[in-house]
Amino acid sequence: MRRMNSKICPVLSAKLQTQSNEELPVIVRVRENDTDNLNSLAHRMEGKVKRSLPLVDAVALNMSMGEIDRLSRDPNIEYISYDSKVFALLDIANPSIGGSFPREIGLTGEGVTVAVIDTGVAPHNDLVRPKNRLVGFKDFVGDKTSPYDDNGHGTHVAGIIASNGYSSNRKYLGVAPNANILAVKALDEAGSGNTSDIVSAIDWVVKNRDNYNTKIINLSLGSPANNSMNSDPLVRAVEAATKAGLTVIVAAGNSGPSAKTILSPGNSPNVITVGAVDDKRTPDTSDDTIASFSSRGPTKEGFRKPDIVAPGVSIMSLSNKSSDGYAASSGTSMATPLVSGSAALLYGKHKYLTPSQVKSLFVNSCTDLKDKYENQGAGIIDLRKLFKDEEKETPRTSPRPRSPRFPISPLPPKKEKKVASSNSFNEFIIVLVLVLLVLAIND
Repeated sequence: MRRMNSKICPVLSAKLQTQSNEELPVIVRVRENDTDNLNSLAHRMEGKVKRSLPLVDAVALNMSMGEIDRLSRDPNIEYISYDSKVFALLDIANPSIGGSFPREIGLTGEGVTVAVIDTGVAPHNDLVRPKNRLVGFKDFVGDKTSPYDDNGHGTHVAGIIASNGYSSNRKYLGVAPNANILAVKALDEAGSGNTSDIVSAIDWVVKNRDNYNTKIINLSLGSPANNSMNSDPLVRAVEAATKAGLTVIVAAGNSGPSAKTILSPGNSPNVITVGAVDDKRTPDTSDDTIASFSSRGPTKEGFRKPDIVAPGVSIMSLSNKSSDGYAASSGTSMATPLVSGSAALLYGKHKYLTPSQVKSLFVNSCTDLKDKYENQGAGIIDLRKLFKDEEKETPRTSPRPRSPRFPISPLPPKKEKKVASSNSFNEFIIVLVLVLLVLAIND
């Protein structure tokens, strides 16, 4: 039996113990910023390399177990992990988080771009009419150039963020109805993809962030946290994106109600990890409970997660089946874009916020659901608290006028009635008494 190798992830280590020599998809990482060794590795493995992953100092390729074992003994190799599968994690929600309040004070996310790394995004009316807010599309699955979604998950997520309600007479509005969507397809028609596909997608978003004014990455997906955080390619990728100034918002997972079920990369300390609430189809949060499927913390390393929760049961949003269709779906996948849309509103008001500031603002503006922290985090997001606090903290010389939802003709100004003050009345009495005294003296 082979000895355990600390440079190889647990999944591959288990395979090695079986003496199997099957070929497996792996991600091989060199030391951080060691570009020469990374290029040398890619050259040595020419013909086997599927993707170069410079964001995490790695390459993705297929190798036999024997090759993996031999390569792990190279002192220039830092870690070899299994290129595991990543899966998509599958009305009233908006009122439950106070979604109308930001719009009442003029915040709609206009000009802010959210990158949705998912199954793609279909060109639904609510995203492309009257103005096309699908500002870009990148396909890591089929290499197509026009936006599409052969699964539906990504379109549903994008609608929760940024639907303008064009086809529903504004009934199904996203949280940030004027925000832009950058659609990145990294999951296939079955809603799955390899870790290397997601890392490549994140890398592409980071490199192109200035071209699209991208502020947020929405990851309604996850994979079992088999590796330690320092060795997990997905965690390393989202950490790099956060360092680059992008706020990364990730689904906690649908593996509840057991403890320590937070998926990767939601186990990263620097992302905003979102659990799901069952809002019971009422806007009142007093009857809300944590959805049974929502993954619970803490992480395997002991970090407190999730960070916050949002509605994630029977959320109505855009369908990929037709350009004016809608569908309901549940999961932490649906809770996550509610937070991403809310972050777009924050960036619409304060464009230079850092990811840590965004996270802090959310955590400090939640409503406590009286559940354990490892179930609910800081609580359910509340945009009324978030933006009312913002209003208090930003003094202005004059109040900002609120834009009405519909055109309203101003009423003519009312004529003010003059009312005598008590001081005027007293002066009148004194004058009257003096007049009477003068008349009496003359008599």
